[in-house]
Amino acid sequence: METTYYDHGTTAERWERGRMFFDAEDYAAAARVLDGLVEEVPEQTAPRLLLARAYYHSAQLRRAESELRVIVDRDPVEHYARLMLGRTLQRQGRHEEAASHLRIASALAGDFDQI
Repeated sequence: METTYYDHGTTAERWERGRMFFDAEDYAAAARVLDGLVEEVPEQTAPRLLLARAYYHSAQLRRAESELRVIVDRDPVEHYARLMLGRTLQRQGRHEEAASHLRIASALAGDFDQI
């Protein structure tokens, strides 16, 4: 197996590299790093959420939706994942489906005016 820059290093190094790409707004590169990291540590929410965000910002909406659904299935009260899932569904034109996730996200954030 050939190691590339995106999958080289320890888990912590790849997490930092993925965050650096994300912070630099190179979302496609961040997704390449984070995808392998999520495969390695599928139980951790933070890398999966950042991967979903990278997919969202690079317009890979189906992939973002898939990652966000995993998070919400595991932790239904994960506020930011709910919000991102709603926004992702909105960008896909699935407004009715998005509305329920956005209402839940608002309730979890304590923003009852949005419900």
